[in-house]
Amino acid sequence: MAATSFTVLLLGIAAGIALLLGTVGIYGVIAYIVGRRTQEIGVRMALGAPAQTVLRGVVGEGLRLTGLGVAAGLVGAWAMSRVLASLLFGVTATDPMTFGATALLLTAVATLASWIPARRASRVDPVEGLRAE
Repeated sequence: MAATSFTVLLLGIAAGIALLLGTVGIYGVIAYIVGRRTQEIGVRMALGAPAQTVLRGVVGEGLRLTGLGVAAGLVGAWAMSRVLASLLFGVTATDPMTFGATALLLTAVATLASWIPARRASRVDPVEGLRAE
């Protein structure tokens, strides 16, 4: 029993680290995309696009990518759940509550990670955006 508990503890720590790395990775990718699109965002705002539209567009793009990633992750997790079934106690390997909560948590983290650079992009001065590179 002690070996199983230790294995579950290690898997929990690995899952927490994976969530942290995923959060930092999502933020980094979205921030990089927004940084590369500063000129485009500046042109849009110079042509009269409201800040809300820019914000919605950047967050929407981040959420589309997140949706694809979460769907692929759920399929992969479901496929791998048979391998980990022997380590579970009191829950099935394909527990819908666990899968749903994980997908919801990752989507919430990705929304926040998309919103921060999107807010920064929506505040770009059109002149600065046009001068960028």
